[in-house]
Amino acid sequence: MASTEPPTARPPISVLFVCLGNICRSPMGEAVFRQRTSSDPRIKLVDSAGTESYNVGNSPDERTMSVLKGNGIVNYSHVARKVKKSDFTRFDYILAMDRSNLRDLQELRQRAAGRGDTDKLARVVLFGDYGGEKGEEIIDPWYGELWGFEVAYEQLVRFSDGFVKEVLDVDHES
Repeated sequence: MASTEPPTARPPISVLFVCLGNICRSPMGEAVFRQRTSSDPRIKLVDSAGTESYNVGNSPDERTMSVLKGNGIVNYSHVARKVKKSDFTRFDYILAMDRSNLRDLQELRQRAAGRGDTDKLARVVLFGDYGGEKGEEIIDPWYGELWGFEVAYEQLVRFSDGFVKEVLDVDHES
């Protein structure tokens, strides 16, 4: 059911995109989401991180940057980082790229809560549940060719639009 509140009546939300190493899918998701919501006052913070520390301090994969550039996203820079405990209180939504990331994040969320209430922590969700088929994953393109990054980009656009529509109750027009 669509909200009857004006679009800016809700408090702005924050979103963290998460994949394994934070150099392919999650920074691409961050860049796509930023582009598609750049003028939306309901978004206050967008970032990305990885569940592992393999690439901490590195820039996104050159294939990620190539696909972003080819789709008009040219002013994006990022330094890979690992998810930290404070992310679960800093962000409203933490969006996992695949089920493995989702499981890791759910465990981290539980540890972040300790004996406390998990209701006060970020909502951890598989990103493909927005705009995709329930449970749809973004396969890690790192091991393959450029076309895998292009497929990931198309999914990220679709899921970003689905997230905006479902969570913020608006249709995002290109």
